[in-house]
Amino acid sequence: MPNKAIIHSDKAPQAIGTYSQAVKVGDTVYLSGQIPLDPESMTLVDGDFVAQAEQVFKNLAAVCTATNGSLNHIVKLNIYLTDLSNFPLVNEVMGKYFAEPYPARAAIGVSELPKGAQIEADGILVI
Repeated sequence: MPNKAIIHSDKAPQAIGTYSQAVKVGDTVYLSGQIPLDPESMTLVDGDFVAQAEQVFKNLAAVCTATNGSLNHIVKLNIYLTDLSNFPLVNEVMGKYFAEPYPARAAIGVSELPKGAQIEADGILVI
């Protein structure tokens, strides 16, 4: 079995299931999906889709920071949307949190996400 380290940040929501916020193997970190939960209250943030998307990227950033990395170390990003018409808004929000060169990315339409979230994202980063 590879040497793996479990990554945890108190500045991101606690896992709500049988998973870790992230797992590091070598210089690669696998980020679990983040939904727009406020880390303190563990409830969905108030507001529209943009507010939810911003919270998702804040949560991912907190876990990246716990790895001594940042969002800009993400090489592959997966975004799950309950409404693909929000895709242009994802691009706008990502522009606030990522710098070029941008990660490879997939946007996937899904019928439902945990806790009624409109967006979830996970990724892989290399530090």
